[in-house]
Amino acid sequence: MDEARPTSGAQAHGLVPLFPPGLQAIYGECRRLYPEQANPLQVTAIVKYWLGGPDPLDYISMYRSMGCPAQDIQEHWHYVSFGLSDLYGDNRVHEFTGPDGPSGFGFELTFRLKREVGETAPPTWPAELMQGLARYVFQSENTFCSGDHVSWHSPLDNSESRIQHMLLTEDPQMQPVQTPFGTVSFLQIVGVCTEELQAAQQWNGQGILELMRGVRVAGGPWLITDMRRGETIFDIDPHLQQERVDQGIETEGSNLSGVSAKCVWDDLSRPPEDEEDSRSICIGSQPRRLSDKDTEQIRETLRKGLEFNSKAALPPINSQRQSHERPPSRKDSLESESSAAIVPHELVRTRQLESVHLKFNQESGTLLPLCLRGRLLHGRHFTYKSINGDTAITFVSTGVEGAFATEEHPYAAHGPWLQILLTEEFVEQMLGDLQELNTREETKLPKEYSWPEKKLKISVLPDSVFDNPLQ
Repeated sequence: MDEARPTSGAQAHGLVPLFPPGLQAIYGECRRLYPEQANPLQVTAIVKYWLGGPDPLDYISMYRSMGCPAQDIQEHWHYVSFGLSDLYGDNRVHEFTGPDGPSGFGFELTFRLKREVGETAPPTWPAELMQGLARYVFQSENTFCSGDHVSWHSPLDNSESRIQHMLLTEDPQMQPVQTPFGTVSFLQIVGVCTEELQAAQQWNGQGILELMRGVRVAGGPWLITDMRRGETIFDIDPHLQQERVDQGIETEGSNLSGVSAKCVWDDLSRPPEDEEDSRSICIGSQPRRLSDKDTEQIRETLRKGLEFNSKAALPPINSQRQSHERPPSRKDSLESESSAAIVPHELVRTRQLESVHLKFNQESGTLLPLCLRGRLLHGRHFTYKSINGDTAITFVSTGVEGAFATEEHPYAAHGPWLQILLTEEFVEQMLGDLQELNTREETKLPKEYSWPEKKLKISVLPDSVFDNPLQ
Protein backbone atom coordinates (compact mmCIF):
# COMPACT_ATOMS: atom_id res chain seq x y z
CA MET A 1 0.00 0.00 0.00
CA ASP A 2 1.01 3.59 -0.54
CA GLU A 3 0.60 6.25 2.07
CA ALA A 4 -0.05 9.96 1.66
CA ARG A 5 1.88 12.38 3.81
CA PRO A 6 3.29 15.91 3.67
CA THR A 7 6.92 16.25 2.63
CA SER A 8 9.63 18.36 4.15
CA GLY A 9 12.75 18.64 2.07
CA ALA A 10 15.29 15.83 2.17
CA GLN A 11 13.86 14.36 5.35
CA ALA A 12 10.50 13.86 3.63
CA HIS A 13 12.14 11.42 1.24
CA GLY A 14 13.81 9.46 4.01
CA LEU A 15 17.21 10.53 2.72
CA VAL A 16 19.17 12.32 5.42
CA PRO A 17 21.47 14.11 4.95
CA LEU A 18 22.00 13.31 1.28
CA PHE A 19 19.44 14.67 -1.17
CA PRO A 20 19.70 12.61 -4.40
CA PRO A 21 20.58 14.87 -7.36
CA GLY A 22 17.99 13.34 -9.72
CA LEU A 23 15.21 13.86 -7.23
CA GLN A 24 16.50 17.34 -6.38
CA ALA A 25 16.36 18.41 -10.04
CA ILE A 26 12.69 17.42 -10.38
CA TYR A 27 11.83 18.89 -7.01
CA GLY A 28 13.51 22.13 -8.11
CA GLU A 29 11.26 22.34 -11.18
CA CYS A 30 8.22 21.81 -8.96
CA ARG A 31 9.44 24.56 -6.61
CA ARG A 32 9.75 26.89 -9.58
CA LEU A 33 6.02 26.46 -10.28
CA TYR A 34 4.87 26.23 -6.66
CA PRO A 35 7.32 28.23 -4.51
CA GLU A 36 4.68 28.62 -1.79
CA GLN A 37 4.10 24.84 -1.55
CA ALA A 38 7.40 23.60 -0.15
CA ASN A 39 5.67 20.69 1.62
CA PRO A 40 3.08 19.25 -0.78
CA LEU A 41 1.01 16.23 0.11
CA GLN A 42 2.81 13.21 -1.28
CA VAL A 43 2.03 9.56 -1.93
CA THR A 44 5.02 7.34 -1.33
CA ALA A 45 5.63 3.63 -1.74
CA ILE A 46 6.04 2.04 1.70
CA VAL A 47 8.39 -0.59 0.26
CA LYS A 48 10.50 0.92 -2.49
CA TYR A 49 10.70 -0.82 -5.86
CA TRP A 50 14.44 -1.33 -5.46
CA LEU A 51 13.75 -3.16 -2.18
CA GLY A 52 11.27 -5.55 -3.79
CA GLY A 53 8.11 -3.44 -3.57
CA PRO A 54 5.45 -3.54 -6.32
CA ASP A 55 5.36 0.18 -7.17
CA PRO A 56 8.09 1.64 -9.43
CA LEU A 57 7.39 5.27 -8.47
CA ASP A 58 9.07 6.21 -5.20
CA TYR A 59 6.98 9.35 -4.79
CA ILE A 60 4.06 11.23 -6.33
CA SER A 61 3.75 14.87 -5.25
CA MET A 62 0.35 16.57 -5.37
CA TYR A 63 0.12 20.34 -5.78
CA ARG A 64 -2.80 22.75 -5.77
CA SER A 65 -2.68 24.85 -8.93
CA MET A 66 -4.67 28.08 -9.04
CA GLY A 67 -4.76 27.86 -12.84
CA CYS A 68 -4.63 31.06 -14.85
CA PRO A 69 -7.75 33.25 -14.71
CA ALA A 70 -6.42 35.43 -17.55
CA GLN A 71 -6.51 32.37 -19.84
CA ASP A 72 -9.73 31.03 -18.29
CA ILE A 73 -7.83 28.04 -16.87
CA GLN A 74 -9.59 26.60 -13.86
CA GLU A 75 -8.17 25.61 -10.50
CA HIS A 76 -6.96 22.00 -10.33
CA TRP A 77 -4.72 19.44 -8.65
CA HIS A 78 -1.33 18.81 -10.28
CA TYR A 79 0.35 15.41 -9.76
CA VAL A 80 4.05 14.78 -10.49
CA SER A 81 5.81 11.39 -10.40
CA PHE A 82 9.32 10.57 -9.19
CA GLY A 83 10.89 7.30 -10.34
CA LEU A 84 10.66 6.77 -14.10
CA SER A 85 13.85 8.81 -14.31
CA ASP A 86 17.03 8.01 -12.41
CA LEU A 87 16.76 9.66 -9.02
CA TYR A 88 19.87 8.20 -7.40
CA GLY A 89 22.53 7.47 -10.01
CA ASP A 90 23.81 4.40 -8.17
CA ASN A 91 22.22 1.66 -10.35
CA ARG A 92 19.70 0.70 -7.69
CA VAL A 93 16.85 1.12 -10.19
CA HIS A 94 18.19 2.47 -13.48
CA GLU A 95 21.52 1.79 -15.11
CA PHE A 96 23.68 4.89 -14.84
CA THR A 97 24.61 5.96 -18.38
CA GLY A 98 25.99 9.45 -17.80
CA PRO A 99 24.59 12.97 -18.17
CA ASP A 100 24.34 13.15 -21.96
CA GLY A 101 21.40 10.84 -22.64
CA PRO A 102 18.01 10.33 -21.01
CA SER A 103 17.85 9.82 -17.27
CA GLY A 104 16.35 6.39 -16.68
CA PHE A 105 13.41 6.20 -19.09
CA GLY A 106 13.87 9.90 -19.79
CA PHE A 107 10.56 11.19 -18.47
CA GLU A 108 8.22 11.55 -15.50
CA LEU A 109 4.42 11.54 -15.58
CA THR A 110 2.13 14.39 -14.58
CA PHE A 111 -1.64 14.68 -14.32
CA ARG A 112 -3.99 17.65 -13.91
CA LEU A 113 -7.35 16.95 -12.26
CA LYS A 114 -10.14 19.51 -11.92
CA ARG A 115 -10.61 20.58 -8.30
CA GLU A 116 -14.21 20.07 -7.24
CA VAL A 117 -16.03 22.72 -5.20
CA GLY A 118 -15.31 22.27 -1.50
CA GLU A 119 -12.42 19.87 -2.08
CA THR A 120 -9.64 20.63 0.41
CA ALA A 121 -7.25 17.79 -0.37
CA PRO A 122 -6.34 16.10 -3.65
CA PRO A 123 -7.83 12.65 -4.38
CA THR A 124 -5.16 9.96 -4.25
CA TRP A 125 -6.54 7.64 -6.96
CA PRO A 126 -4.42 9.34 -9.69
CA ALA A 127 -1.33 8.09 -7.85
CA GLU A 128 -2.38 4.47 -8.40
CA LEU A 129 -3.16 5.25 -12.02
CA MET A 130 0.36 6.62 -12.47
CA GLN A 131 1.83 3.59 -10.72
CA GLY A 132 -0.06 1.35 -13.15
CA LEU A 133 1.41 3.14 -16.15
CA ALA A 134 4.85 3.04 -14.56
CA ARG A 135 4.58 -0.72 -13.99
CA TYR A 136 3.80 -1.11 -17.71
CA VAL A 137 6.90 0.89 -18.65
CA PHE A 138 9.20 -1.02 -16.29
CA GLN A 139 7.84 -4.44 -17.26
CA SER A 140 7.72 -3.87 -21.03
CA GLU A 141 10.59 -1.35 -21.32
CA ASN A 142 8.36 0.54 -23.77
CA THR A 143 8.49 4.27 -23.19
CA PHE A 144 5.80 6.86 -23.83
CA CYS A 145 5.99 9.94 -25.99
CA SER A 146 3.69 12.87 -26.67
CA GLY A 147 0.68 11.84 -28.74
CA ASP A 148 0.59 8.24 -27.48
CA HIS A 149 -2.73 6.77 -26.43
CA VAL A 150 -3.57 4.31 -23.68
CA SER A 151 -6.70 2.15 -24.02
CA TRP A 152 -7.74 1.65 -20.39
CA HIS A 153 -11.35 0.42 -20.89
CA SER A 154 -12.42 1.49 -17.41
CA PRO A 155 -13.21 4.78 -15.64
CA LEU A 156 -9.88 6.16 -14.46
CA ASP A 157 -11.25 6.70 -10.95
CA ASN A 158 -13.32 3.47 -10.84
CA SER A 159 -16.56 5.48 -10.89
CA GLU A 160 -19.24 5.62 -13.59
CA SER A 161 -17.34 8.29 -15.54
CA ARG A 162 -17.10 8.39 -19.34
CA ILE A 163 -13.40 9.23 -18.96
CA GLN A 164 -12.01 5.72 -19.53
CA HIS A 165 -8.85 6.16 -21.61
CA MET A 166 -5.79 8.39 -21.81
CA LEU A 167 -3.69 10.44 -24.20
CA LEU A 168 -0.22 11.73 -23.37
CA THR A 169 1.24 15.15 -24.13
CA GLU A 170 3.95 17.52 -22.91
CA ASP A 171 3.09 19.17 -19.62
CA PRO A 172 2.19 22.79 -20.48
CA GLN A 173 4.21 24.28 -17.61
CA MET A 174 6.97 21.91 -16.57
CA GLN A 175 10.18 22.32 -18.54
CA PRO A 176 12.66 19.48 -19.22
CA VAL A 177 15.41 19.38 -16.61
CA GLN A 178 19.06 18.38 -16.85
CA THR A 179 20.35 16.15 -14.07
CA PRO A 180 23.78 14.58 -13.49
CA PHE A 181 22.15 11.33 -14.68
CA GLY A 182 20.64 12.67 -17.92
CA THR A 183 17.66 14.69 -19.10
CA VAL A 184 14.08 14.38 -17.84
CA SER A 185 10.95 15.60 -19.64
CA PHE A 186 7.41 15.67 -18.26
CA LEU A 187 4.54 13.87 -19.99
CA GLN A 188 1.03 14.75 -18.90
CA ILE A 189 -1.78 12.18 -18.75
CA VAL A 190 -5.04 13.46 -20.27
CA GLY A 191 -8.29 11.59 -19.60
CA VAL A 192 -10.50 11.05 -22.66
CA CYS A 193 -13.80 9.42 -23.62
CA THR A 194 -14.01 6.33 -25.83
CA GLU A 195 -15.06 8.35 -28.88
CA GLU A 196 -12.05 10.66 -28.45
CA LEU A 197 -9.71 7.70 -28.08
CA GLN A 198 -11.07 6.13 -31.26
CA ALA A 199 -10.59 9.39 -33.14
CA ALA A 200 -6.98 9.55 -31.89
CA GLN A 201 -6.40 5.96 -32.98
CA GLN A 202 -7.84 6.53 -36.43
CA TRP A 203 -6.26 9.94 -37.03
CA ASN A 204 -3.52 10.84 -34.54
CA GLY A 205 -3.22 11.73 -30.88
CA GLN A 206 -1.69 15.16 -31.40
CA GLY A 207 -4.63 16.24 -33.55
CA ILE A 208 -7.21 15.25 -30.94
CA LEU A 209 -5.20 16.90 -28.15
CA GLU A 210 -5.19 20.14 -30.12
CA LEU A 211 -8.98 19.96 -30.54
CA MET A 212 -9.39 19.39 -26.79
CA ARG A 213 -7.26 22.43 -26.01
CA GLY A 214 -9.86 24.52 -27.83
CA VAL A 215 -12.78 23.18 -25.76
CA ARG A 216 -12.71 24.44 -22.16
CA VAL A 217 -14.88 21.70 -20.65
CA ALA A 218 -12.74 19.04 -22.38
CA GLY A 219 -9.51 20.35 -20.86
CA GLY A 220 -8.73 23.74 -22.29
CA PRO A 221 -5.17 24.98 -22.96
CA TRP A 222 -3.70 23.03 -20.03
CA LEU A 223 -5.74 19.87 -20.75
CA ILE A 224 -7.20 19.51 -17.26
CA THR A 225 -9.13 16.27 -16.80
CA ASP A 226 -12.69 16.56 -15.49
CA MET A 227 -13.93 13.14 -14.42
CA ARG A 228 -17.52 14.47 -14.35
CA ARG A 229 -17.45 15.49 -17.99
CA GLY A 230 -20.42 13.85 -19.68
CA GLU A 231 -19.97 15.08 -23.24
CA THR A 232 -17.29 14.34 -25.78
CA ILE A 233 -15.76 17.10 -27.90
CA PHE A 234 -17.89 15.73 -30.75
CA ASP A 235 -21.06 16.09 -28.66
CA ILE A 236 -20.10 19.66 -27.85
CA ASP A 237 -19.17 20.54 -31.44
CA PRO A 238 -20.54 18.00 -33.97
CA HIS A 239 -18.61 19.67 -36.81
CA LEU A 240 -15.27 18.54 -35.37
CA GLN A 241 -15.67 14.94 -36.58
CA GLN A 242 -16.23 15.76 -40.23
CA GLU A 243 -14.40 19.06 -40.59
CA ARG A 244 -11.30 18.20 -38.55
CA VAL A 245 -10.93 14.45 -37.93
CA ASP A 246 -12.30 13.03 -41.19
CA GLN A 247 -10.62 15.80 -43.17
CA GLY A 248 -7.38 15.18 -41.29
CA ILE A 249 -7.45 11.50 -42.18
CA GLU A 250 -8.19 12.43 -45.79
CA THR A 251 -5.30 14.89 -46.12
CA GLU A 252 -2.72 13.57 -43.64
CA GLY A 253 -3.57 9.89 -43.47
CA SER A 254 -4.02 7.75 -40.38
CA ASN A 255 -1.37 6.79 -37.81
CA LEU A 256 -3.18 3.52 -37.13
CA SER A 257 -0.98 0.88 -38.77
CA GLY A 258 -2.56 -2.31 -37.46
CA VAL A 259 -5.21 -3.94 -35.29
CA SER A 260 -5.77 -7.21 -33.52
CA ALA A 261 -8.97 -8.48 -35.07
CA LYS A 262 -11.32 -11.34 -35.85
CA CYS A 263 -10.34 -12.29 -39.37
CA VAL A 264 -9.40 -15.21 -41.60
CA TRP A 265 -8.46 -15.65 -45.25
CA ASP A 266 -9.01 -18.40 -47.80
CA ASP A 267 -6.85 -19.23 -50.78
CA LEU A 268 -9.41 -19.77 -53.52
CA SER A 269 -6.65 -20.83 -55.91
CA ARG A 270 -6.46 -24.35 -54.45
CA PRO A 271 -9.06 -26.99 -53.66
CA PRO A 272 -9.66 -27.50 -49.93
CA GLU A 273 -8.51 -31.11 -50.08
CA ASP A 274 -5.03 -30.14 -51.27
CA GLU A 275 -2.79 -31.41 -48.46
CA GLU A 276 0.05 -29.16 -49.58
CA ASP A 277 -2.12 -26.05 -49.21
CA SER A 278 -0.47 -23.95 -46.55
CA ARG A 279 -3.38 -21.57 -46.31
CA SER A 280 -3.96 -23.21 -42.92
CA ILE A 281 -5.74 -20.12 -41.73
CA CYS A 282 -9.07 -21.26 -43.18
CA ILE A 283 -11.79 -21.71 -40.61
CA GLY A 284 -11.58 -25.18 -39.14
CA SER A 285 -8.01 -25.90 -40.19
CA GLN A 286 -4.92 -26.24 -38.03
CA PRO A 287 -2.86 -23.06 -38.40
CA ARG A 288 0.78 -23.24 -39.36
CA ARG A 289 2.84 -21.08 -37.08
CA LEU A 290 4.50 -17.87 -38.16
CA SER A 291 8.28 -17.75 -38.11
CA ASP A 292 9.86 -15.78 -35.27
CA LYS A 293 10.94 -13.12 -37.77
CA ASP A 294 7.43 -12.64 -39.15
CA THR A 295 5.90 -12.70 -35.68
CA GLU A 296 8.29 -10.01 -34.47
CA GLN A 297 7.51 -7.81 -37.44
CA ILE A 298 3.75 -8.02 -37.03
CA ARG A 299 4.12 -7.45 -33.28
CA GLU A 300 6.10 -4.27 -33.94
CA THR A 301 3.48 -3.08 -36.42
CA LEU A 302 0.61 -3.80 -34.03
CA ARG A 303 2.41 -2.15 -31.12
CA LYS A 304 1.70 1.10 -32.94
CA GLY A 305 -1.97 0.27 -33.38
CA LEU A 306 -5.16 -0.56 -31.59
CA GLU A 307 -5.95 -3.89 -29.93
CA PHE A 308 -9.60 -4.82 -30.47
CA ASN A 309 -11.72 -7.23 -28.46
CA SER A 310 -9.32 -7.07 -25.55
CA LYS A 311 -9.59 -5.64 -22.08
CA ALA A 312 -6.01 -5.87 -20.95
CA ALA A 313 -5.13 -4.55 -17.52
CA LEU A 314 -2.41 -2.58 -19.21
CA PRO A 315 -3.24 -1.40 -22.68
CA PRO A 316 -1.68 -1.38 -26.10
CA ILE A 317 0.29 1.74 -26.74
CA ASN A 318 0.01 3.69 -29.95
CA SER A 319 3.25 5.41 -30.86
CA GLN A 320 3.08 8.56 -32.95
CA ARG A 321 6.83 8.74 -33.54
CA GLN A 322 6.56 7.90 -37.21
CA SER A 323 4.80 11.08 -38.24
CA HIS A 324 6.85 13.40 -36.05
CA GLU A 325 10.38 12.19 -36.69
CA ARG A 326 10.50 12.17 -40.45
CA PRO A 327 9.08 14.32 -43.23
CA PRO A 328 5.80 13.25 -44.84
CA SER A 329 6.29 10.78 -47.65
CA ARG A 330 4.10 8.66 -49.86
CA LYS A 331 6.77 5.97 -49.72
CA ASP A 332 6.44 3.77 -46.66
CA SER A 333 8.40 0.69 -45.73
CA LEU A 334 7.41 -2.42 -43.83
CA GLU A 335 11.04 -2.65 -42.74
CA SER A 336 11.02 0.89 -41.35
CA GLU A 337 8.52 -0.03 -38.64
CA SER A 338 10.15 -3.26 -37.56
CA SER A 339 13.37 -4.44 -36.05
CA ALA A 340 13.36 -7.27 -38.58
CA ALA A 341 13.28 -6.94 -42.35
CA ILE A 342 10.97 -9.08 -44.47
CA VAL A 343 13.25 -11.97 -45.33
CA PRO A 344 11.36 -15.17 -46.11
CA HIS A 345 12.16 -17.91 -43.62
CA GLU A 346 13.94 -20.76 -45.35
CA LEU A 347 11.44 -23.30 -44.05
CA VAL A 348 8.35 -21.35 -45.12
CA ARG A 349 8.25 -20.42 -48.78
CA THR A 350 6.41 -17.40 -50.11
CA ARG A 351 3.54 -18.37 -52.38
CA GLN A 352 1.79 -16.30 -55.03
CA LEU A 353 -1.98 -16.76 -54.98
CA GLU A 354 -4.43 -16.27 -57.83
CA SER A 355 -7.60 -15.57 -55.84
CA VAL A 356 -8.35 -14.85 -52.18
CA HIS A 357 -11.38 -14.49 -49.89
CA LEU A 358 -11.03 -12.24 -46.84
CA LYS A 359 -13.39 -12.58 -43.88
CA PHE A 360 -13.81 -10.02 -41.09
CA ASN A 361 -16.20 -9.50 -38.21
CA GLN A 362 -18.17 -6.24 -38.23
CA GLU A 363 -15.82 -4.32 -35.94
CA SER A 364 -12.86 -5.16 -38.15
CA GLY A 365 -14.81 -4.65 -41.37
CA THR A 366 -15.76 -1.10 -40.47
CA LEU A 367 -12.04 -0.24 -40.46
CA LEU A 368 -11.59 -1.20 -44.12
CA PRO A 369 -12.44 2.31 -45.41
CA LEU A 370 -9.93 3.78 -42.94
CA CYS A 371 -7.33 1.22 -44.04
CA LEU A 372 -7.84 2.20 -47.68
CA ARG A 373 -8.33 5.97 -47.38
CA GLY A 374 -6.15 6.74 -44.38
CA ARG A 375 -3.29 4.34 -45.07
CA LEU A 376 -3.02 2.97 -48.61
CA LEU A 377 -3.87 6.21 -50.40
CA HIS A 378 -1.00 7.76 -48.44
CA GLY A 379 1.52 5.14 -49.50
CA ARG A 380 1.35 3.16 -46.25
CA HIS A 381 0.34 -0.31 -45.09
CA PHE A 382 -2.20 -1.77 -42.66
CA THR A 383 -2.21 -5.13 -40.86
CA TYR A 384 -5.02 -7.20 -39.37
CA LYS A 385 -3.62 -9.78 -36.90
CA SER A 386 -6.08 -12.49 -35.84
CA ILE A 387 -6.79 -12.81 -32.12
CA ASN A 388 -7.65 -16.48 -32.69
CA GLY A 389 -4.33 -17.66 -34.10
CA ASP A 390 -1.38 -16.72 -36.26
CA THR A 391 -3.38 -15.45 -39.20
CA ALA A 392 -2.35 -12.01 -40.46
CA ILE A 393 -3.55 -9.92 -43.39
CA THR A 394 -1.48 -6.94 -44.52
CA PHE A 395 -2.73 -4.49 -47.13
CA VAL A 396 0.10 -2.67 -48.90
CA SER A 397 0.18 0.09 -51.49
CA THR A 398 2.51 0.29 -54.46
CA GLY A 399 4.63 2.79 -52.51
CA VAL A 400 5.54 0.33 -49.75
CA GLU A 401 9.07 -1.04 -49.88
CA GLY A 402 9.99 -4.50 -48.62
CA ALA A 403 6.66 -6.20 -49.37
CA PHE A 404 6.62 -9.68 -50.91
CA ALA A 405 3.36 -8.94 -52.75
CA THR A 406 3.98 -7.21 -56.08
CA GLU A 407 1.87 -5.61 -58.82
CA GLU A 408 2.51 -8.71 -60.94
CA HIS A 409 1.53 -11.02 -58.04
CA PRO A 410 -0.68 -8.88 -55.76
CA TYR A 411 -1.65 -11.76 -53.46
CA ALA A 412 1.24 -13.46 -51.69
CA ALA A 413 1.37 -15.64 -48.58
CA HIS A 414 4.23 -16.32 -46.23
CA GLY A 415 2.86 -19.16 -44.10
CA PRO A 416 -0.35 -17.78 -42.53
CA TRP A 417 0.63 -14.16 -43.29
CA LEU A 418 -1.14 -12.83 -46.39
CA GLN A 419 -0.11 -9.65 -48.16
CA ILE A 420 -2.41 -7.89 -50.61
CA LEU A 421 -1.05 -5.16 -52.86
CA LEU A 422 -3.69 -2.73 -54.09
CA THR A 423 -3.14 -0.09 -56.75
CA GLU A 424 -4.45 3.42 -56.16
CA GLU A 425 -7.07 2.94 -58.87
CA PHE A 426 -8.37 -0.25 -57.27
CA VAL A 427 -8.38 1.39 -53.81
CA GLU A 428 -10.63 4.17 -55.12
CA GLN A 429 -12.96 1.56 -56.65
CA MET A 430 -13.12 -0.40 -53.39
CA LEU A 431 -13.85 2.75 -51.38
CA GLY A 432 -16.91 3.36 -53.52
CA ASP A 433 -18.10 -0.22 -53.16
CA LEU A 434 -17.47 -0.35 -49.40
CA GLN A 435 -19.08 3.01 -48.67
CA GLU A 436 -21.82 1.53 -46.46
CA LEU A 437 -19.16 0.31 -44.01
CA ASN A 438 -18.49 3.95 -43.09
CA THR A 439 -21.74 4.10 -41.15
CA ARG A 440 -21.46 3.92 -37.37
CA GLU A 441 -24.67 1.92 -37.21
CA GLU A 442 -24.65 -1.87 -37.23
CA THR A 443 -25.62 -3.32 -40.58
CA LYS A 444 -27.34 -6.59 -41.33
CA LEU A 445 -24.85 -9.44 -41.71
CA PRO A 446 -23.45 -11.19 -43.59
CA LYS A 447 -22.22 -8.68 -46.18
CA GLU A 448 -20.32 -9.78 -49.26
CA TYR A 449 -18.28 -7.71 -51.71
CA SER A 450 -16.67 -9.16 -54.80
CA TRP A 451 -14.36 -7.94 -57.54
CA PRO A 452 -14.26 -10.86 -60.01
CA GLU A 453 -11.83 -9.17 -62.37
CA LYS A 454 -9.38 -8.85 -59.46
CA LYS A 455 -10.22 -12.31 -58.08
CA LEU A 456 -10.87 -10.79 -54.66
CA LYS A 457 -13.81 -11.38 -52.33
CA ILE A 458 -14.49 -9.83 -48.91
CA SER A 459 -17.12 -10.97 -46.41
CA VAL A 460 -18.19 -9.24 -43.22
CA LEU A 461 -19.61 -11.90 -40.90
CA PRO A 462 -21.14 -12.20 -37.41
CA ASP A 463 -18.79 -12.70 -34.46
CA SER A 464 -20.22 -16.19 -33.93
CA VAL A 465 -18.48 -17.41 -37.10
CA PHE A 466 -15.12 -16.58 -35.55
CA ASP A 467 -15.94 -17.54 -31.98
CA ASN A 468 -17.12 -21.03 -33.03
CA PRO A 469 -15.05 -21.80 -36.13
CA LEU A 470 -15.85 -25.52 -36.20
CA GLN A 471 -19.62 -25.13 -36.24
